[in-house]
Amino acid sequence: MEACCCNLEVDVNGEETFMLDKTVITQYSSKFAKLFGKSSGGTGKLKVIFHDFPGGAEGFELMLKFCYNNGTTDISPSNLFLARSAAKYMEMKEPVPDVSNLLEQTEKSLQEISYWTWSDLLIALKQCQNLLVPDSSVMVERCLDTIVGRLVLASEASPCPSTSSTESSWIRFSCDSKSTESIKTSFSRLTWWFEDLLFLSPLLVAMLIKSMISRKMDHIVISKFLLYYQKAKFSTATTDEKSKIIEMVIDMHYDMDQSCVPCKTLFGILRVTLGLNISKCSRNKLETMIGSQLDQATLDNLLVPSPYGISYLYDVNLVLRFLKAFLRRGNGLVTPIRMRKVASLIDLYIAEIAPDPCLKTSKFLALASAIPDSARDSYDELYHAMDMYLEVHTQLSQEERLKICCGLNYEKLSPQACLHLSQNKKFPSKSAVISQQSKLKNLLHVTPSTSSYNDSPCSSSGAAQKGKKDKCSEEVVLYADNFDLSTDNEKLKAHLQGMQWRVMELEKFCRKMQIQMAKITKSKASGHSYAKSLPKLCS
Repeated sequence: MEACCCNLEVDVNGEETFMLDKTVITQYSSKFAKLFGKSSGGTGKLKVIFHDFPGGAEGFELMLKFCYNNGTTDISPSNLFLARSAAKYMEMKEPVPDVSNLLEQTEKSLQEISYWTWSDLLIALKQCQNLLVPDSSVMVERCLDTIVGRLVLASEASPCPSTSSTESSWIRFSCDSKSTESIKTSFSRLTWWFEDLLFLSPLLVAMLIKSMISRKMDHIVISKFLLYYQKAKFSTATTDEKSKIIEMVIDMHYDMDQSCVPCKTLFGILRVTLGLNISKCSRNKLETMIGSQLDQATLDNLLVPSPYGISYLYDVNLVLRFLKAFLRRGNGLVTPIRMRKVASLIDLYIAEIAPDPCLKTSKFLALASAIPDSARDSYDELYHAMDMYLEVHTQLSQEERLKICCGLNYEKLSPQACLHLSQNKKFPSKSAVISQQSKLKNLLHVTPSTSSYNDSPCSSSGAAQKGKKDKCSEEVVLYADNFDLSTDNEKLKAHLQGMQWRVMELEKFCRKMQIQMAKITKSKASGHSYAKSLPKLCS
């Protein structure tokens, strides 16, 4: 663009060179006025080079139109942000006689943003996204806030169910559910804008979501948009771009109400991250979110392949981090019901990974001992997992086997599991003896009216008898094949072996007594003589 007196050459970002009248430009631009001082005369030509002019040659030309048209130009949503950025850069804020300067005019136009159409807002937002200037973030926020305001009004006016409450959803559906098609139409009224905002960068999407959260927009709809955006963008994104997108998706979900983010959704995001190098911070956030809902997970969810370079089949460390996040909540937030669900899930997981020949004993034990004892009503599942692990890992030392057995609570093993354990050669003999003792205690506990048989070996009518029973229990626990007794203690060893035999005989006797008591009860019910039915148990 040329003027009558072209005494100023301006190179704009290497894109285009403009020949200008220095006098015309300096009366509107404080930046040029400071640069050239008060002198406006002289015949020599000056040259100015801009390297970072906002909007490049297009933005500079829009500013020139304002200057050469005596302070007037057509400002619309399609060029507002471009004109505003140019005006800020050129410091066009000082008043000019009879004319509002360019920055003031753009501010007045920006105040009318609430009257713009949806298309105008999208056009302005696209333009603002392309402006790499510090001030653009302020303009973007105003534009995004207006868009979110429109979406909030649309969602409030829509008869579509909120989906945040199952009960209320069905009530609302009943008001407008003549057909499945009407339900689909209602839901589409909440998601019609998804496609329109796909042009946004991850940075602007993050700003958009934060505005939505602050305006109390439905978090379920927000989550659906994030997943829609991620899926759409991944089709053309590079690996680095995918990492940035999924990090943004994770960070935004972390700021939302966790009850609105299904566990299935979080595990879906986790699967996407497996092949990407995302930041540790985002990964920790994702694992914390999953851990807080671990009681809603399934076994398939936990079967995540190990990272590259790890020998074992599944990522045990990941599950341990989930458990840590779940248990960290504590302080009444984790109810006993939720804890038992997690314990059951982890026992299933341990049983699934137990046959892995590469699974280290330390990892197996870490999983087995991570769950509090109170969370398990029964240790049968864990025992079967240990049985499988020992069957595959035959090279384990006796010490390692004993460590594994320490993870069992023998008091919570069923009689069937105790019996199996007592005959299980894969387990150390000490464990087998303890299991026999535990089984005996269970049998004595369920035997009715044992104290009535004063002549029975099961009787505990006196303190001396009780002392003998306690001593017997202590001696049985101490017995083990791997004990290295000296020759001087051979008699003691023989005594302990005899004691073990007597315990087994006692167990058989108690079983027999239970059968006889059942017969007595049956005979009494049928009218037979109680005395005739009672055998001489102690003969």
